[in-house]
This record gives sequence, structure tokens and C-alpha cells, in this order.
Amino acid sequence: MNGQDFISAMSAVGAGLAMIAGIGPGIGQGYAAGQAAAAVGRNPGAKSDITSTMLLGQAVAETTGLYGFAVAIILMFLKPFN
Repeated sequence: MNGQDFISAMSAVGAGLAMIAGIGPGIGQGYAAGQAAAAVGRNPGAKSDITSTMLLGQAVAETTGLYGFAVAIILMFLKPFN
């Protein structure tokens, strides 16, 4: 195995590790949606405020997963260390 093969292999491992970043936003968004549903159940009149706040929070939380995905794509296809 030469240096280029090792770099390609480690890029694939790094891309896989970067995709672990999608676990946190998935758990957080599911929790937020559950809490929003419970809040709407308690106070149906505040549905629009609860929904807009929940969607804004989920959009912010999703950026972590998107950054991990971008890093994985860069490592797999652009191979910055070659």
C-alpha cells in the first residue's frame, strides 16, 4: 500500500465519521417535534407561534448535519489531500 492508497482509505473513514454528525440533529429534531406537538395539545390557540418557533429551531439544528455531509462529500469526491 502506498501513500495515496492510505490517504484515500483514511478519507473514506473520515467521511464515515463525518456522517455521524447526522445523528444529533435527527434526535434533536424528533425531540423538538414531540415537544411542539405536546405544546399544541396543551394550548391549541398558540399553534402558529409554536410551529414557527419549532421550524426555526429545527433549521438551525440541521446545519450541523449539513456541515457533516459537506465534509463527507469533500473527503470522498474532491480528495483534498491528493
